[in-house]
Amino acid sequence: MKKANLAAIICLLASTTSVVYADITLESTQEVEGKWKLQYSKNSLTDKESIPREDTWIFKDNKLIILHIPREGIYYDQPPVPYEIEEGKLKVTQVGSSRFDAYTLVDKTATNMTLKGKFGNYYYFEKK
Repeated sequence: MKKANLAAIICLLASTTSVVYADITLESTQEVEGKWKLQYSKNSLTDKESIPREDTWIFKDNKLIILHIPREGIYYDQPPVPYEIEEGKLKVTQVGSSRFDAYTLVDKTATNMTLKGKFGNYYYFEKK
């Protein structure tokens, strides 16, 4: 009987716990500086399907330039837009607007970086 109770408790805990990813607080713009190739994106962390990407994001001198963005069979480059770190998040001004997109740093190593957009999309980068 004790083994059955223990097994039931373990099953209950296993079914109710989930993996939790804590966001990393950005301290300065130097943490994202450089040239980053966007490898793929996902609509959520648990999404099994990834969307291949071709653009390159260049963070330099508090400006972001996105190169090689595919659209309707051609590629274009986005003009530089300002970015800053505010309350631990990356804030990127939208082209031609005073609005901004906010990103949270989820993971970062010397060669890889994962950002989460304000709508829950995940962006997986590799340093170039």
